[in-house]
Amino acid sequence: MTEQTTSWPSVRPEVVAEVVAGLSARLQKRLDGAAAKLAERPVVRSGDEWRVEVDEETVLVLHAPGGVLADPSDVRCGCLLAPRCGHRAAAVTLCPLAEAAEAAEPAEAPVAPEPETPPATAADDDTLTPPEHAAAQHLHRAACTVLAAGVSGAGAVAQAELLRAAHRARLAGLYRPAAAAVAVATRVRAARSGAPDHRLAGLVAGLRELLTLTRRLTAGPGPVAELRGTARQAYGEAGGLRLYGLFAEPVLTATHAGVLSWAVDADGRLSTVSEVLPHGDPAAAAPQAVGAGNRAVRLGDASLSHREFTRAGLAVQGATRSASGRLGAGAAVRAVRATGTAWTAEPAAALWAEPVAAQVARALAAEALPYETRPAGSDLLFLDVTLLGPAAYGPGGAPQLLARCGEDGPVVELRAAHDHPGLAHRANLGLLATAPGLRLRVIGRLERAARPELRLLAVGTPPGEPAPGAPALTLPADRAGRVNLGLERLQAADVTTTSTPTTTPDLPEGQPLDPPVHLLGRRVEQTVTTGRNALAPSAGTTAADAARLRAAGLATAADLLDALRAAATDHRRDVFGRVIPDDHEAFTTAWLAATTYTEELAAALCLAAWGPSEP
Repeated sequence: MTEQTTSWPSVRPEVVAEVVAGLSARLQKRLDGAAAKLAERPVVRSGDEWRVEVDEETVLVLHAPGGVLADPSDVRCGCLLAPRCGHRAAAVTLCPLAEAAEAAEPAEAPVAPEPETPPATAADDDTLTPPEHAAAQHLHRAACTVLAAGVSGAGAVAQAELLRAAHRARLAGLYRPAAAAVAVATRVRAARSGAPDHRLAGLVAGLRELLTLTRRLTAGPGPVAELRGTARQAYGEAGGLRLYGLFAEPVLTATHAGVLSWAVDADGRLSTVSEVLPHGDPAAAAPQAVGAGNRAVRLGDASLSHREFTRAGLAVQGATRSASGRLGAGAAVRAVRATGTAWTAEPAAALWAEPVAAQVARALAAEALPYETRPAGSDLLFLDVTLLGPAAYGPGGAPQLLARCGEDGPVVELRAAHDHPGLAHRANLGLLATAPGLRLRVIGRLERAARPELRLLAVGTPPGEPAPGAPALTLPADRAGRVNLGLERLQAADVTTTSTPTTTPDLPEGQPLDPPVHLLGRRVEQTVTTGRNALAPSAGTTAADAARLRAAGLATAADLLDALRAAATDHRRDVFGRVIPDDHEAFTTAWLAATTYTEELAAALCLAAWGPSEP
């Protein structure tokens, strides 16, 4: 079946690196322009082949079994310069990276490292072998180049060099830095193409992680076992588990869509099971994610959907579980449906019994852990709140849905977990905003900010009875007192009030004054967006920002800002006054110091903001 499509197959990073490296210097300079022209051409898919008519005489064919280009020979062009032509390189530049896409897919069972990427043999886990050290240095130089160029200057050639360094690191057994590099390349592509899922904060965090890893690996002797990472998540025996479903959330990325379900066992530990598959059309991604909630849970012989699992339970024998809480679905796993539990009953109720400040501290501490070993649900908060209604909140003063934690806890801004209009998050939040005084038991993901912010994932009925005249959540019996906000829509009848007028709780007055740490963070982000050279013309405003930071008592932030600007403008020149290219090492050091400071200060401000409200 032949069909016209707007999507391209995925491509393995090493394929991009090899195809782009085969171009001449002249064609490499023209690669970004060639990719932009090729993106305007119609793409026709027939089975595992994607065809693009470059012009009347040239056809580009991409053979991608399973939707993934795994070998440079899978990209064929009919022009006279092939295989060293710009058409092939432009095509792989437009394709999404396969490794980043595959990270969203659930692993079925314990998987050994791939034969093509054996780990390098080291005499000591705390010592890098020569191949590892060389690969780490190569990756560090490539990452420094991307940082100095910024999104605007990191074109296809710079991205390909980063991917080549990532592939070399993976072959050397440095799996964690290699995965971080592929993630950065993916985010740079999203930023340059204006993809709707691009987040500058995510790109800044990705670059910080990559540069920190490579800096620690190349700094000299020291513990490196954790820095290497693993090729795949390892699954350990978990024996018999009694799981109680909690909630489910849609998963939506540029290449994959599905659902992730959460459960708690009898010991209070959280686990996940997912159903995430590739999507060929971004327009169909949201419906695919919502529809995945009705697909069967792939765990043993369980015969219930993900939506049903959130309100039921499973009895599992021979269970396997990764360090991050992901449940394996191997052939030896046996699972049958069992009864669930209310959020107000054990073992689920214990999640809400943890003090709010302790939950926030746990979520912030987990951000420093490698993703593959981060405990499941470490970034989730379990709160009892009372809705205050929409009110002006934050620096812009825009209306936000506010809620108060407990009786005298902090006032929290409730935000949609995902802004995609095809998901139910925003509509549900709008309905909740019409019911000030409504008490809820909620699950959300911590948003690190100077004010308490929470991205809502699920809501349910709280313990106890509602106060006379107060709104109440009255859900149908089949919803078991809870709603998955991304997969299910609240109806007006689900929120009821009595005939007695509702007294709206007092909204917080005024806005707390935030320290102007954003002045340093803005320069950190500006570097990532426009590159090192963009800081040079801003000497006047940078000096003014440093003065404001010192006036606010943030002398360290001011010193870091001065050092960042000085490093950005510190260029050696030849006798003709031309800039001599350097390795950007000094600039990278200054940028890392600045972004690490803003990261730590943001975490401290977030933790302080969630403390008890002052009289």
